[in-house]
Amino acid sequence: MPCHQFIQTTSRRGILRTSACGFGQLVLAALAGQRARAEIQPAAGLVTSHAPHFPPRARRIIFLFMWGGPSHVDLFDPKPRLNTEDGKQLAGKSVGSDRDQLGTLLASPFRFAQYGEGGIWMSELFPQLSRHTDKLCVVRSIHTEGSAHGEALLRLHTGQANLVRPSVGAWVSYGLGSDNESLPAFITISPPRGHGGVQNYGSAFLPPQHQGTAIGSAEIPIAQAVVSNLGNGRLMPSEQRDQLDLIQSLNRRHLHASGNDQQIEGLIASYELAFRMQSTMPAIMGLNDESKATLDLYGIGAEPTDNFGRQCLLARKFAERGVRYIQVSTNYTWDHHKKVKEGSITESAKVDRPIAGLLEDLAQRGMLEDTLVLWGAEFGRTPTVENGDGRNHHPQAFTMWLAGGGVRGGLTFGATDDFGYRPVENPVHMHDLHATLLYALGLDHEHLTFRHAGRDFRLTDVYGNVVRDILV
Repeated sequence: MPCHQFIQTTSRRGILRTSACGFGQLVLAALAGQRARAEIQPAAGLVTSHAPHFPPRARRIIFLFMWGGPSHVDLFDPKPRLNTEDGKQLAGKSVGSDRDQLGTLLASPFRFAQYGEGGIWMSELFPQLSRHTDKLCVVRSIHTEGSAHGEALLRLHTGQANLVRPSVGAWVSYGLGSDNESLPAFITISPPRGHGGVQNYGSAFLPPQHQGTAIGSAEIPIAQAVVSNLGNGRLMPSEQRDQLDLIQSLNRRHLHASGNDQQIEGLIASYELAFRMQSTMPAIMGLNDESKATLDLYGIGAEPTDNFGRQCLLARKFAERGVRYIQVSTNYTWDHHKKVKEGSITESAKVDRPIAGLLEDLAQRGMLEDTLVLWGAEFGRTPTVENGDGRNHHPQAFTMWLAGGGVRGGLTFGATDDFGYRPVENPVHMHDLHATLLYALGLDHEHLTFRHAGRDFRLTDVYGNVVRDILV
């Protein structure tokens, strides 16, 4: 019977009698949803560690973000044919493109060699990192959408470029919480101000306590960076506590009147965390407790490694104190539309020693086994030339590498064509990478969801496959 006829010919009592099971199912589904959210959400004002979906390989992630897009064919993906055909036109049909000509090929000016038992190829620009290749899983077949920095950064950091979505670190915080009640679960060191800005570490519709805590920005030397409003020089801690208790009593009254609004819960939790951070953050931000040998390992006190070395050392300090997701960012200095040779030399020299130092330090402390280190950017660079000696943006194929945290070391995964233009073996989309990162932390990307605007959202939207072949 059509729906409108059923309604017209059936009494209200009859509708209730025939639909009782359906209403029961609705109530059961609502209760189940409330219970599921209660299991993952802490009580207001508390910062807790949540159980993962299954045993994790890693407890935390450190993401080393190279803002601008390093050239994969100059760093990790050598292409002999690119060199032999330098100056020739790249035919679109040779790399699966509908365009007749894609531009003039530009050879890499750098020498490549194989390192470690896994025989990983690496450019001469990373002499320090090359000593750690057996720790690395180099994925050469990453691809994404968005040839502009803004779109590509949002896809890298949030999974999508439309609307405002929670960042990867916010999802990790939401799913796992923090291992330290006096520190945020998500910290971003020297984050980009442009190309999405705060959206790249924001919580969007997730409760606000999951937003990343920013330390400085990419344009400010980390030695000069501070956490805003961390201290109060006018009030003693006991007076601040009394003041906060009064404010929180009003917040909880408002929370109760609102029917337990999660945004208000997040505000209460953020206030509590901010108060506790006053006693923990200053000691971590200072490097006086580190030995000279450790500072030298990261290249601190020397140029050009001092700034990024400080960032990497801070990342280790936060990691060992229970922060779940730490991002470290370079300035917007890898965007080499001109002078790709000179730019790659300059930027690699800034990060090579600090990154190698971070891997060595984590390994010496026994932390690399449960710390997943990720290196990469929003896209790579074209194998063709731009502006005479530069390379353009290239989201169709690029390289990222991972280390530690249950990843198979000494492995090269995926491959691009003879020019580094497209993946031809084991392509890994950005959604696949995000699904794999969550999986390493013990989180199922299909079940880590949040109800918003009438639907369940997740980091990978409706996509993503875990790349199990790169995991032990």
